Amino acid sequence: MPPRRRVKVFGILIFLAVVAYFMWSASLRQHRAADLRTAGDFYEKTLRALDQKPESQTAEAGADDSEEVSRAMSERLKEAAQVAKDKANKKAPKPDNPSDLVGVGNAREGVREEKGVAGRKKYQPASEQEPIKQETEEDHEAELQLNSILKKSPIIIFSKSYCPHSRRAKGILLEKYIIDPAPFVVELDQHPLGEALQALLAERTGRRTVPNVLINGVSIGGGDEVARLDSSHSLIEKVQDLGGRKILDVKQRPIEDGGYGLR
Repeated sequence: MPPRRRVKVFGILIFLAVVAYFMWSASLRQHRAADLRTAGDFYEKTLRALDQKPESQTAEAGADDSEEVSRAMSERLKEAAQVAKDKANKKAPKPDNPSDLVGVGNAREGVREEKGVAGRKKYQPASEQEPIKQETEEDHEAELQLNSILKKSPIIIFSKSYCPHSRRAKGILLEKYIIDPAPFVVELDQHPLGEALQALLAERTGRRTVPNVLINGVSIGGGDEVARLDSSHSLIEKVQDLGGRKILDVKQRPIEDGGYGLR
């Protein structure tokens, strides 16, 4: 082959080789760019996933904390309400049972109650506990009789027909004052269970003598105490205070109606 043709062929081969090299280089660069993009996408996705995971965990933790705080607040509110209720119950005064017999006045401090016969209550000093005694048939009858007497009127006058102090108390309550319903008088010296009733009254009210005036089951004393309340113009207030709604009316009898006092 002549030299010129050989040079020509050789030049074409070199050209083709250069073109092939550039094409291979371009293809290699494209593959590398694709790999880099893939690696970058994977890296970005990984970062996003890592960022989202703590946020979700934080949100869940925040929700758990909120629920825990709500439960704690609810429990505290319930405890506070219970404490307030207990304090209110302790401070609230309990009404006295009008059928209970108590000593002179309206004070009930220092007494302990225990169930007696027929649903009534006995009151004894808290510092002293008397030995339990065997109840006799007469004691039982006196208990029933006393329960029946207390239902006859808000004011009961336990008296003895020959006693001057009893006469004085009855004169004030029955003649000097108009009380509705009228006081009920029990003459213990004429009652078949008079002694047993007087002993029971002494046990319940602490007063062993007559007269013994009860208003709604509360002893206000005898003739001297009634006279003292009358002279101090506080008898009406005392009757209204202890009698409550059971006393329909209480007032001093007008002078023109006549004097008072049993003769």
